[in-house]
Amino acid sequence: VGSEIGVDGLRERRTDALLRVHLADGRLIQAVLRGDAPTLAVPVSAGRLDVLRDYLLLGFEHILGGPDHLLFVLGLVLLVQGYRRLFWTITAFTAGHSVTLALAVLGVVKVPSHPIEALIALTILVVAVELTRAGHGHETWIQRFPWAMAFMFGLLHGLGFAGALTEIGLPANEVPLALAAFNIGIEVGQLLCVAVILTAAAGLRRVPVPLPTAVRHLPSYAIGSLAVFWVLERTTAMF
Repeated sequence: VGSEIGVDGLRERRTDALLRVHLADGRLIQAVLRGDAPTLAVPVSAGRLDVLRDYLLLGFEHILGGPDHLLFVLGLVLLVQGYRRLFWTITAFTAGHSVTLALAVLGVVKVPSHPIEALIALTILVVAVELTRAGHGHETWIQRFPWAMAFMFGLLHGLGFAGALTEIGLPANEVPLALAAFNIGIEVGQLLCVAVILTAAAGLRRVPVPLPTAVRHLPSYAIGSLAVFWVLERTTAMF
């Protein structure tokens, strides 16, 4: 207690380090070291604000560093028409991944990571296919009830989020706080992504030049192509 522990070269390498200190009294101190704060003075006791800050940042960085999760959110924004329906769809996705994230991190559910990652890619492919069907006069059940699809697929994405948090671990004396902070960090990043997409879409609608039909379908085929690549890559990785 009171000693400083640090990692050199974080700023030069533009990376972070996860520090875990197991003390003789059984306490576990965890912190994220960054280029602007590369050292930690081991505290007498872990502060709740420190836990809240560190796990908020971890959740925020995890969602922004996960292109598959962000691509799924992009697909939802493009698929769901109307701000109210989009709000409930995003809320359902949040509820779904919050449930399985908690269950997996607490050890209630244990699922191998490779099949989950492949299934997450498959959920993105399903959304991309739905995007190609939208606007053809016949609504599928996913287009009628996007919140149900978002909730079910959110269960899979939550297991994917849990993989990163399981590797880091939770402070033994602040499990609920750390879990909630990590989840909130994910939501902040997710909402930031939605805001950027909606702002960009509003800007494109103001462009006076009409876009060709092929250009309008480009996002759905780009999302679908990446999803197919990930499905094949992650399926072969299992073997």
